[in-house]
Amino acid sequence: MRVLVVHNRYASAQPSGENKVVDQEVGLLREAGHRVEVFERRSDDIAARSLFGKAAVPLLVPWNPGVRVELAARLRAGRPDVVHVHNVFPLLSPAVLAACADAGVPAVATLHNYTQVCPPGTLRRDGRPCTDCVGSAPLPAVRHGCYRGSRLATVPLAVSLSVNRRRWWSGVERFFCISAAQREVLVRSGMPPERLAVKHNFVPDPGTYRAGAGEHLLYLGRLAEAKGVRLLMAAWDEIAAEGGVGVPLVVAGAGPLEREVAAWAADRDDVRYVGLYDPAQCRQAVARSVAVVAPSTWLEAFGLVVVEAMAAGVPAVAAGHGAFVELVEDGVTGLLHRPGDAASLASCIRGIAAGRARNQEMGQAARRRYEQGFSPAVGLERLVEGYRAAIAGRTESMGGSR
Repeated sequence: MRVLVVHNRYASAQPSGENKVVDQEVGLLREAGHRVEVFERRSDDIAARSLFGKAAVPLLVPWNPGVRVELAARLRAGRPDVVHVHNVFPLLSPAVLAACADAGVPAVATLHNYTQVCPPGTLRRDGRPCTDCVGSAPLPAVRHGCYRGSRLATVPLAVSLSVNRRRWWSGVERFFCISAAQREVLVRSGMPPERLAVKHNFVPDPGTYRAGAGEHLLYLGRLAEAKGVRLLMAAWDEIAAEGGVGVPLVVAGAGPLEREVAAWAADRDDVRYVGLYDPAQCRQAVARSVAVVAPSTWLEAFGLVVVEAMAAGVPAVAAGHGAFVELVEDGVTGLLHRPGDAASLASCIRGIAAGRARNQEMGQAARRRYEQGFSPAVGLERLVEGYRAAIAGRTESMGGSR
C-alpha cells in the first residue's frame, strides 16, 4: 500500500507523544513492506522566519493556500492509495483536506486530542475539565483565552474550528479516535459516528522488562499542571509526612513547571528530579519502576506512558477519568485515583507500593493487556483495516456520484 503521512511536528524542545506516535507508525508500516512518504512542517522552523513571517503564522492556522497547492501537486505526482493526516497546527492547516479532494485521494485522520471540538484541544480551563465549546460555537474559548491564556492567540484556533468543521467531517473518510472515551465526546459534539473508529496507539515492545519489585515510583512526561504535576507533589508530600513508601519518586521530563519541580526536589532523599531522559533511559526507568504515576487533571485522550509501562510489565497509578479508565483495569493492571484528589492519589501510591506479591500480579496482568491490545501486530492490523475502509468508502462514494 502507498501511504502519504501528513504531520506538523511539534517543537523539539519538549517531548511530544504525537511526534513519537507518528514516527512509530511510519516505521511499523515500512517494516511491513508498505511504501510510506511524509509531508511535514516543523514548528521549530518558525524561529528562523522573518519578523513578518512570524507575524503571518496565525493567519495560516485556519487556511494555508500554499500548502494546498504544494500537497495537491505531490499527490498527483505520487498517487498514494491513502493520505494519513495527523497534526495540522500551525503551519499546515485544514487546507491539506482540500488538496486530498483536488487530487482525488482518500484521507484518514488520527485525532490525537480534542481540537475538533475545543480550540486548544484539552477540554480543560482554569485547572478543571471543561466542555463549554463541545457541540457549539467556540466563543467561550476566546472569551477565556483558553490557548496559552491569551484571547488573541485563541482566535485563530477558534476561527479554524468554526470555518473548517464541515470540511473535516466531509473530507475525511475515517477518523481514528485513540480511545473510546474520546470517541464518546466527539459523537456528543455532532461528529458523524459512522466515520469515527477507535484505534488505540500501539507501543513497540521495549525488550526491557521489570525483574523484581522495582526501585522507584516514576513520573515520566511533560511538567505541566494539566498533567497533574502539582497534584503529585502534594500527594507525595502527604506520603513523606507519614514516613514514605520505602522507595523514592523519580520525576523525568521538562515543561513550564520545571523550575518549580527542581526546587521542590532539591535536598530531598525521597525525590529525584532527573530532567529529560532519552528513549533508552526512559525504557530503563520504566522497567525499574514499582509503578508509573499518571495523575493528569485533564481528560487524556490516550495516555502513552501507561501503555509503555504495561509493555514493560509495570502497573500504573492513574487518574480515574478520560482514557485512563479503559487503559487501566482498577485493581488488576493498576489503580485509579479520584481525579484531582491528592489524598486519593497518595492512598493509591501507598497501596501499589505496599504489597509486593499483588504488585507483581498487576505487572503481569498489565503485560498481558499490552500483548492483547497495544502491540505492534495489533496496531498494524487496525491501521491497515482503517486504510482499506477509507479506500473502499471513497470508491463507493465516487461510484454513487457517477
